[in-house]
Amino acid sequence: MSAATVERVDERTTAPGGSAAGSPVPLPLEGIRIVDFTQVFMGPSCTQLLGDYGADIIKVERPGAGDISRNSFPDQDGQDNPIFLSINRNKRSVSVDTRTDEGREVLHRLLADADVVVSNFRSGVMERMGFGYEELKVKNPGIIWASGTGFGPVGPYSHKGGQDAIAQAYSGVMWRRESDDQKPAIYPTTLCDYITGMHLMQGILLALRTRQASGVGQKVEVTMYDSMLHLQMQEACMQLNRGYEVNWGAMPLSGVFETTDGAVCMVGGFTPDPLARISDALGLDEDLTERPGFATLEQQFKNKPALQAIFREHFATNTTEYWTGKLEEQGLLNAPVHTLEQALADAQTEANGMIVEAEHPGVGTVKMLNAPIRLSATPPVVRRVAPRLGEHNVEVLLENGFDADTIARLQELGVLR
Repeated sequence: MSAATVERVDERTTAPGGSAAGSPVPLPLEGIRIVDFTQVFMGPSCTQLLGDYGADIIKVERPGAGDISRNSFPDQDGQDNPIFLSINRNKRSVSVDTRTDEGREVLHRLLADADVVVSNFRSGVMERMGFGYEELKVKNPGIIWASGTGFGPVGPYSHKGGQDAIAQAYSGVMWRRESDDQKPAIYPTTLCDYITGMHLMQGILLALRTRQASGVGQKVEVTMYDSMLHLQMQEACMQLNRGYEVNWGAMPLSGVFETTDGAVCMVGGFTPDPLARISDALGLDEDLTERPGFATLEQQFKNKPALQAIFREHFATNTTEYWTGKLEEQGLLNAPVHTLEQALADAQTEANGMIVEAEHPGVGTVKMLNAPIRLSATPPVVRRVAPRLGEHNVEVLLENGFDADTIARLQELGVLR
């Protein structure tokens, strides 16, 4: 990380109340308390972003095991591995045994004054634990009860667990690929989890705005299935109304082409006469639009294999840098195909302040991605690194009216561990 990026992080340190140090403007969600039952990725990505903008996130975890992400990826730092650290900053961990009456009572006391409770269990789990919306709103009418599931509480798949690859498969996303000769495959980044987590966050913010106006809380429910369908809104509308499947990856003038030292992505659209410009960029002696079979977009679709064979032949003769330069000269959209390592080291990543650092008491310096939403007066703040399991048991219970003797008794019973 460069000194410039470190300086950005230093500017985002916070005063005790949660605002950026020296700033008279409170963070947008300062004063909002969220009890967070979520784990893995969809839910934690939602609550971390809420925490980045000031919300007090109390993360409820299972004693001993904690969030599944603490143990799902073998790592030298064990439960404080990078997978867990990446999506659990700005949270406080309370490890409570919800299988006991005493444990459930602890959480009911926390929920009595909470603004939001968030979960991403299967449908019905929160109700069976005694934390359903109908039960909680009796004591806390303003509570916002937010849930992210795989498929929702009704329908033929309501009993199924939600998982990224499963949502890709059911929603049609996995079937979509550049050409029919490619086999369906799992998209290797947790696309469904992240998008659903962002929809969950949006729903919570909408409900908070409604409560601000009316004083009334409500349920917020999102599903991975719905989020993946919604991702395909253009394609779905075409399918529903024209019976035609749009495939943006199959456009004849776009694609990924190998070079002598990597690959370049070219998008041959959004510009007049794109094939003529591609012909010039590739150094061809002719404008391919004048060749039979390539003159119109319809012909280009029909003869895409032959057209792209020409592209591949020429891109393979020089470096990625050479070809991105030639494409730029013609005003054609293009990019080198980066690895994640290259993207993280890119000057644009630094310019956008997308990498932040924080100190973890057991792990040391932790580098993470910053929140992607930039607010000029209230930028996101890393107030604390991801917590150790149960790190804030005593702190949170004291804040919520438990005395030291009661806390000690709960610890002796194993309710708090």
